Amino acid sequence: MFHGNRWAGAFVSAAGGNADPGIAGQALACLKAIAPAVKTMPGALFGRIDAAKFEKMLRECADFSGLAQTANAPAIEYAIRLISLLVEKNCFRYIDSVLQKIEDLLNEQEGIIDVSVESAIPMDSGLEEELKRMIKECYGAAGIKMKTVITPDLLGGYRLRVGGYCIDASLKGQLEQMKADLVADGGKNGEL
Repeated sequence: MFHGNRWAGAFVSAAGGNADPGIAGQALACLKAIAPAVKTMPGALFGRIDAAKFEKMLRECADFSGLAQTANAPAIEYAIRLISLLVEKNCFRYIDSVLQKIEDLLNEQEGIIDVSVESAIPMDSGLEEELKRMIKECYGAAGIKMKTVITPDLLGGYRLRVGGYCIDASLKGQLEQMKADLVADGGKNGEL
């Protein structure tokens, strides 16, 4: 069984234990830059690739993508080592899960909360900023990463997800709640 949390935790501990506090974030950016290229390499997903040749290809990929100009050498090294180990252990197919878990751990360490907002139409920037401000105050967060998705099925309003909580302020949600209330009330009075 694959334990993505362990892989992510080990990566963040190793990269985060560096003298430079920004290395873990840079290493994550390097992982995100290199991983798509690795997915296209024959044999990489199933560990059927020569380790020395593979590591050389990763270094060339990092050079080609321009990471050397934007990230510290240790960050690139952490990314290459994690990808090499995942391929060697035949676990690279889980890279997307590991990347998400690493990002979640780093966000947690930095006090950043991920928020997902669905709305029927694009939200105006004023409402978006007000939501960020309110969530930041409510949770005592250092920052908010907000992902917005347009979902016309909501009819109007928005649906907000913060962690495991969901606030449904959509027209569709309100109509569904009215329907449920009417059905519940109708069952009590024998009418509907």
